[in-house]
Amino acid sequence: MTGRDGGADIGPIGNSPVVILVRPQMAENIGTTARAMANGGLFHLRLVAPRDGWPLERAWRAASGADRILDAATVHETVDDAVADLHHVFATCPRPRHIVKTVLTARGGAAELRQMSSRGLRTGLMFGPERAGLDNEDMARADALIRYPLNPAFMSLNLAQAVMIMAYEWWMAEDATPPRTLMTNETHVATKGELDNFMRNLVGQLDECGFLRNEQKRPGMVRNLRHFFTRGEVTEQELRTLHGVVTELARGRKARATDGNSKG
Repeated sequence: MTGRDGGADIGPIGNSPVVILVRPQMAENIGTTARAMANGGLFHLRLVAPRDGWPLERAWRAASGADRILDAATVHETVDDAVADLHHVFATCPRPRHIVKTVLTARGGAAELRQMSSRGLRTGLMFGPERAGLDNEDMARADALIRYPLNPAFMSLNLAQAVMIMAYEWWMAEDATPPRTLMTNETHVATKGELDNFMRNLVGQLDECGFLRNEQKRPGMVRNLRHFFTRGEVTEQELRTLHGVVTELARGRKARATDGNSKG
């Protein structure tokens, strides 16, 4: 069940951590795990003693195009066999059971995995079976444990969700996306010159209609208007729209004045 057509292009493989599912119980969970892995740039999947055997058609149906991960997945009889070629292995564990080991958050674990991978070391992330999680023998094969700091009153995750958290943190550990951006589409953020040009137009029309007739208050009112337009990142398209608004208001005022004079 390999080399199937129609799978999505999930990007370059690289030296990302191996995701090791220990005794997974449902094909759908394996498929959704592959989907979560692809989202976060994790591409290597190993299965230890899957309950229903392997391969399983239902896994591919649940993977939403992450076929390449499932196609390349390997099956192992034991955890020892699955981790034999790795240098470091972290195990996810919701409830450490009287074990003396380093415990990391997902973010801390991802940062360490990135550092290890950058040195050419092969790493792995172990996840336990859906119903009970990893047992003490499984965790004895890990160098450190990863525990998610979630709501202590409700920490129930399905397998794919648990993998998605680590995949996200792995991706974000080297992601350069700014935390805040302005979507401008086909326009651009207005320059100071473009803003000054609009302010001259606006203030000129406000002077002409008498809105700024109070000479003492005029400088403060103009500053307030400028503050309003510089508080956010006004775009060039928005300024063009506002230019049009001001122009039409002035045209309407002049038309009314001309009509009034003709009637008079």
